Amino acid sequence: MSRLGKQPVTIPQGVEVTSGSGVLTVKGPKGTLTRKTVPDVIIAVENGTVTLTPKAGSEKARALWGTYAAHLGNMITGVTTGFTKKLEIEGVGYRAEAQGQKIKLNMGYSHPVELMAPEGVTVVVEKSLITITGTDIEKVGQFAADVRAVREPEPYKGKGIHYQGEYIIRKQGKKGV
Repeated sequence: MSRLGKQPVTIPQGVEVTSGSGVLTVKGPKGTLTRKTVPDVIIAVENGTVTLTPKAGSEKARALWGTYAAHLGNMITGVTTGFTKKLEIEGVGYRAEAQGQKIKLNMGYSHPVELMAPEGVTVVVEKSLITITGTDIEKVGQFAADVRAVREPEPYKGKGIHYQGEYIIRKQGKKGV
């Protein structure tokens, strides 16, 4: 039994949820999100709440029941408040600059690394802080992970790109004799 799937999801004011023909759509003040659904999980929208029920006897439905409840909750949060990831750059000479949907990173390589933000994701750079915002939690999180992967923080001095508030485990350097 899924603890998340059992509880009905309430729809906040100003958000519209529709389900039909294998597609779940959530419309809100910040935009519209859609997701394909499987026929094993039955999604019913009624009286300002959404209830999810698995088809009886299907192991796949029981496995996806709570997953779709979590996806629906994330979609509702995305169209009402949105999601934000903040990355910090540490290191001498490491810089970033945003050019529309493109971000240009100078991270000590022989060339600048340019990454294109996916549709619906905005990037703002202020000094050594990169702010990534959007309505889709998966796109925001994946793009933040892609930016961090350009130069992951190293364990000796902590130079590189890391999430704001991330704790980097430091190693002890060489010892003198």
